[in-house]
This record gives sequence, structure tokens and C-alpha cells, in this order.
Amino acid sequence: MKGKIVRWGIVILILAGIGAYLWHVTRPEPVEIVVHPVERGLVEKTVSNTRAGTVKACRRAKLSPGIGGQITTLPVRVGQQVKKGQLLLELWNKDLSAQLSLAKREEDAARDKKKAVCLRAEIARREADRLLRLRKTGAASEERTDRAVTEAKALDAECAAAESAVSVSQARAASILANLERTRLVAPFDGVIAEINGELNEYVTPSPIGIPTPPAVDIIDTSCFYVDAPIDEVDAPLVSVGMPARIRLDAFRDRLFTGKVERVDAYVLDRERQARTVEVEVRFAPAENPEKLLAGYSADIDVVLEVHPGTLRVPTESILDNTRVFVFDRATGTISARTVEIGISNWDFTEIRSGLEAGEQVILNVDAPGVENGAKAVIVEKRA
Repeated sequence: MKGKIVRWGIVILILAGIGAYLWHVTRPEPVEIVVHPVERGLVEKTVSNTRAGTVKACRRAKLSPGIGGQITTLPVRVGQQVKKGQLLLELWNKDLSAQLSLAKREEDAARDKKKAVCLRAEIARREADRLLRLRKTGAASEERTDRAVTEAKALDAECAAAESAVSVSQARAASILANLERTRLVAPFDGVIAEINGELNEYVTPSPIGIPTPPAVDIIDTSCFYVDAPIDEVDAPLVSVGMPARIRLDAFRDRLFTGKVERVDAYVLDRERQARTVEVEVRFAPAENPEKLLAGYSADIDVVLEVHPGTLRVPTESILDNTRVFVFDRATGTISARTVEIGISNWDFTEIRSGLEAGEQVILNVDAPGVENGAKAVIVEKRA
């Protein structure tokens, strides 16, 4: 009897060991999770662009001569810094220069003639006045006095005509000078030469009406830049001029630039079906213009609509359906689902109004296999 009990005890122990082994090899492995603490901090509501924006210069001039001609002077090169008023290009204009020189000589001659005629007119007026005084005393004849007065009036008219001739000469010289200026391109502002289309002795022609042609010289003001970016039409009513914004550039990955909204277009672009957008212009803050910033860089913008400092927040990637999060219970080593009420949010953080407390650990990799309510879990990464 005693031996029978011992045998049954051994069998039970063996069965228990087998069961423990089977449970051990078949039990689910703990889910590997990435967690982030619930904390207090800044949360902003932002609007971002739907497609990459473009960095543009506040001033850019694509210049071409007003008339056609042969390039005789080209003192600048691509990439060169130039000052306002500096000569950029000049066409052959010796004919106009000669005409201007002739017009100025004619103007000088007209001035000299005016001076001579007006001096004679002044002498004639004095003589006429003297004879009129003598006529009152009977010392001068009426005929002589009338002749002197008439001559004085005629010379006054010649003086006025000479003055008009000087004005005509001045206008003729100004007209030639205006045509001469059309053969020269000068920098309208300080900047850098971005493009030159033409070489010495080549012939350039102005653009025909309705047919754009490449500019002779393209100059960019590098002291001021802005970003032109499209935002979704749904977000457009939320954005207004003066709102703060942040700018991200692929060329400056380690920097975040500040700026503000300078313009919101008054119409919607429908270049793509079901993707209607509104163009927004964000100007870089004056202190934020980097030395190596170039027009044409791609850029992204975040327009800040609302700011809540010191609020309870979690990473936005941890939120499911805007109502739930998964929380890791350190005491039991399990995952629990939690219903939350959220406030404002952006790509990085979401405000939590209720449902969580500071210090709790929310799960970030919510799409990992096995992440569900009641599942065992093990932390493989903690983010802060």
C-alpha cells in the first residue's frame, strides 16, 4: 500500500513537471514596448504645409534692355555681389551718345543766343523808358518814342522765343538721354547676380508682347528671404497675417528658424484634384537669415495658431482614434487601455485634459503585434 502511494506521487510529480514545462514553452512572450512618460510642457496647435514650400528672395529683378542691340560692356559675372546703381550691361550706343553731345551743344548755343537777345531787349526797354520820360517834357518826338517802345516789345518777344528754344533743346537732350539709358542696365538694389544670358558682342532683343524670353541679367537681393508654401484649404481660415511660424529647411537640418505670416492668398489653387490649397508667405525673422541661405531651397512651415504652456501632454503618436492610449502598469508588468480627453495637438505632442496623470508611462509603438489590453510587456526603450 505504501509503495502504491509512492508510485502515484512520482506520477503526479512527473505530470506536474511536464505541465510546468509545457506552460513555460507555450506561454506568450512579453511584448516589447517603447514608452514615454506623461509630463507637463508646452503644446502648440499648428498648421503645416501640404507640399514642400520654396525659399524666395524678397526682391528679385529679371532685367533686360528696353531696346535691342549689341552688348559692348558686361562688367559683372554670375555670383558677383553688386551695389545699387552699378552698371551691369551696356549695348552699343555711340550713335545716341553723339546725338546727346550734339543736343547739349545746341542747348548751349540756344542759351548763348538767349543771353544776347535778352540783353538787347533790356537795353531797348531802358531806351524806351528814357524816351517816354522825355516825351512828357516835350524833349523827344512822338515818332521816335513809338519806334523805341515797339522795338523794345519786339526784342522782349525775341527773348521769350529764345527761352522757349532753350527749353526745346533741353527736352531734345532729355529724350536722347532717355533712349541712351535704355541701352544700359544698372542694379536696382544691392544683391548678387544669379544669371546672365548673353556675352560680349552678342545681340540681344527685347521680349515680344506675350512671349517671355530669358532675362539678360537676373539679380537677387540676399538680405531678405521668405517661404512661399501651400496649406490645405480647410486650414486657410485659421491662418492670418502676423501669426508666428517656424521654418524647417532640408539644407539646415539641425536648425529651426522663426518667422511670421506676411501674406495669405485671397484665392484657392486647384492644380490637383481633391488637393486644393492656399498659398501662404512666411517671412524669416531679420535675425534668422542664415548667411548661406539660397533662393530656391525647399522648406516646410508650421504656423502657430494656439499655445498652451505647462499643460499635461503625451506624444501624438501614442494616441489612438483621438480617444485612447495604452499605459504600461509597472506594478503588474501589463498593458492597460485608457480612455482620455485630448485638447490641442500637433505632430509632436497632444494635450491631455483627463484620463492620465503625470509620471505614467504611455506606449509609443501602439501598432506593434501583441499590444493590447491585459498583455504582458517588457520595456525595451524609454524616451523623454
